[in-house]
Amino acid sequence: MNIAIISYSKDKASINIKENLVNNFDFNGLDEKFDNNNIFQTTIDNNIIKLYTINSEHIYTDDLDRKIDADLFIFISKHSAVEGRPSLTCHPIGNFGKAEKGGREKTLCTAPSFFLKNILNELNKNSDDADYDVTMEATHHGPYLEKPVLFVEIGSTEKEWENKDAGKIIAKSGIKAIKKSTMENNSINKNNDEKNVSINNKNKDYESTFVIGGSHYNHVATKAMLKTNFGVGHICPKYNLGNLNEELIKKAMKKTIPEARFVLLDWKGLGKEKQRIVDILERSDIEYRRSDKFFD
Repeated sequence: MNIAIISYSKDKASINIKENLVNNFDFNGLDEKFDNNNIFQTTIDNNIIKLYTINSEHIYTDDLDRKIDADLFIFISKHSAVEGRPSLTCHPIGNFGKAEKGGREKTLCTAPSFFLKNILNELNKNSDDADYDVTMEATHHGPYLEKPVLFVEIGSTEKEWENKDAGKIIAKSGIKAIKKSTMENNSINKNNDEKNVSINNKNKDYESTFVIGGSHYNHVATKAMLKTNFGVGHICPKYNLGNLNEELIKKAMKKTIPEARFVLLDWKGLGKEKQRIVDILERSDIEYRRSDKFFD
């Protein structure tokens, strides 16, 4: 399996993470360049991981997967927040509404739920001694890619973006997530001699879900990722519920690897849209579970 890690030359957090990957995890420079920047490569089992640097802002690089041959794209980036709270986040990408920050209107990219789960869990483990909030963010922004893709970010101010410890935590978590995904795939496919990262986990004990409701920093999704066997793909927060209809709900479930089996409703985070969303799910015969009962 080929994995592309994408850094942005003008993003301080992105370069911080990139430098930690190159310096600490056996990435070697290649003779080739991309966007006039050096490409680095390492191998984990039979998985080839290439580290690229681009000169255009991440979120506006639509169709990058037509220029880079990879099965999974991981964008490393800064995260900005008004509150300024130090954070380590990851999230799927796409737009439930207008494409105000890249991507396409009402279009979602493929979310690798269990790779997201592995990275979030590694971020949580590796940040024990650091004062950072570890959280899943809701689905938002571009770019638009056909291949599975996620963002991993350092937040929320320049101080954190340049913090070498934060960069190392994300670099270490990413590499460990790749190794963990490889081991999970091996345990699932015992007759397969190849050691490849699993983004389509077929273990019957694992299921994907689509979270609807709650805040942008989604506590229900984060808890599901850290405390259960479920993987979360897309997350539609409360501020985007007005855009949801049957078609978009079904798309969000299908645009998850493995495909989401049910909808997890943030029961206290649906506001005035609660009954409308429930009616859509029941009319469409889509299984849903309430968060207030799910974690009992």
